[in-house]
Amino acid sequence: MTTDAIRTDRPTTDSKLFAHTRWDAVPAAAGLFHLGYFLGLFFLYPHAPLWVMLILGFVYSLMVNANINGIGHNFIHNPFFRSKLLNRLFGVTQSIACCFSQTYYNAVHMQHHKGNADRPNENGDTIDWISIYKHGHDGEAENPWSYVFLSFFRDDIGTIRRELGKRKNGDLFWGNIELAAFATTLLVMFLFNWRYVIFYFLPFFYLGHCFSYLNGYYRHYGANPDKPIAWGVSSYGKIYNWLFFYNGYHAEHHFRPKVHWTKMEAFRQSITDLQKQEGVRTIKRAHMLGFLDPDLPKRGEREAHVEGAEPSISG
Repeated sequence: MTTDAIRTDRPTTDSKLFAHTRWDAVPAAAGLFHLGYFLGLFFLYPHAPLWVMLILGFVYSLMVNANINGIGHNFIHNPFFRSKLLNRLFGVTQSIACCFSQTYYNAVHMQHHKGNADRPNENGDTIDWISIYKHGHDGEAENPWSYVFLSFFRDDIGTIRRELGKRKNGDLFWGNIELAAFATTLLVMFLFNWRYVIFYFLPFFYLGHCFSYLNGYYRHYGANPDKPIAWGVSSYGKIYNWLFFYNGYHAEHHFRPKVHWTKMEAFRQSITDLQKQEGVRTIKRAHMLGFLDPDLPKRGEREAHVEGAEPSISG
């Protein structure tokens, strides 16, 4: 079997609301719940004890991570609704809940798939704007500490905006609407309770995005950026993948990005032998805890250790 010969089936439905499957009601509802949670924190803040708010704030950070890498991620590759307007409006709700633009995220993520965590070229540039190798040295991955805590500040809004402008499909307009929507929401919150925004919300907001970058780091650390079937690192924990809508199957996702989350388990079963043959790396824990994996290769080593497979050369 060759990698080019592998075909995948996308789900179909007769639903007039959902584009692919009625199961997309689950991530859609989860996204709206996240929005409600975000707004609820603001109203609860003056009334709840500090220890309760700290716990709820930490949960919000975890939800940002799960939303970006689960709900928002699947929404990029397989928009939930048949209606273009409904998809746009859902993108606005996502943007307010996570306080970033879903459409701008789309541009960054599509660039991620163009480069697939590539190593810098002779000029020190990567196709993938968020590649773990972009700020590394000697072809090795960047230190995870700097990647996790600095990546939030590295986004080039101008570059993203220009990329959206090239699409000429309304993405730039709607991306700016999303930016305005969450900025206006935060401004209103600031006017009513500036202490909430400055001292409570922003730290947990930042922490949530750091968790997202931590997830992203270990979804590619130890993978092989030179081999399509091994571009990502997979983790197959049931609860983890239920919460993240099967984005734990990350090697599979990078190999075939349009596979719907409801089809990911079946797709993995169809290519398991080929994955073992090609040395696809897997870890036992959720990606955010990838640093605890007992077989984690050290930076500077090029071998990726995969269960049931011979080691392969990787980054």
